[in-house]
Amino acid sequence: MTHKKRIYLVEDEADIRSLVTGVLEGYGYAVSSWPSGREARQAIQRQAPDLCIVDLGLPDMDGLTLVRELWEDVRFGVIILSGRGGTSDRVLGLELGADDYVVKPFEPRELVARVNSAIRRREQLTAAAATADSGRARFAGWVFDLGDLTLTADDGRQDSLTAAEAALLLTLLKAPRRVLSREHLQGPDLDRDDYPYDRSIDVRVSRIRKKIEDDPRSPRLIKTVYGAGYLFAGEVDWLR
Repeated sequence: MTHKKRIYLVEDEADIRSLVTGVLEGYGYAVSSWPSGREARQAIQRQAPDLCIVDLGLPDMDGLTLVRELWEDVRFGVIILSGRGGTSDRVLGLELGADDYVVKPFEPRELVARVNSAIRRREQLTAAAATADSGRARFAGWVFDLGDLTLTADDGRQDSLTAAEAALLLTLLKAPRRVLSREHLQGPDLDRDDYPYDRSIDVRVSRIRKKIEDDPRSPRLIKTVYGAGYLFAGEVDWLR
């Protein structure tokens, strides 16, 4: 029997919990839901999900606080579900580590597409990590490990990446010194209606730069090619 991917939903509105649960279960996901951040935290301690969907307007805490906590756990991805649809809110959510941001009211099919994309991205990373010649990459004094989505510096410093950040970095590292368009880096999310207005790639590049660049404001590894996309300018050595 195929293992069902487990989705946790943290949403205080009962009708939205019912709607999201019904839609995702109809697409073969196992869904559990809670109306508060505290209950969700307790559930995650007992068993981690494959993906967590978090509403920002929780009754017992700011949803962004919960998102900030959850992204540090590389076992699962995080999607924000919120009525706050401004660009600044979306960017802040992504900067805090969310894999994606869905605005209420939403089309159920859109939410399913976002969930599918987040799950698929993590599965692709897991498959890549299992490949003998592509599980770890060394570049510019860093080792990128796909197995646990970490960056480790030669001096021992370590930082974590979200699955979305890791997928983007992997794409750049596999094509060094080549200009990659935002469309290419967006990958399976390209069919999204809001793509022309989406800043997720720029936000993720910015977050990665803060981790690996000596001066993120003047990057020497991930270069912006204006009007074209991004280019990874360093040498990459794939470790066996």
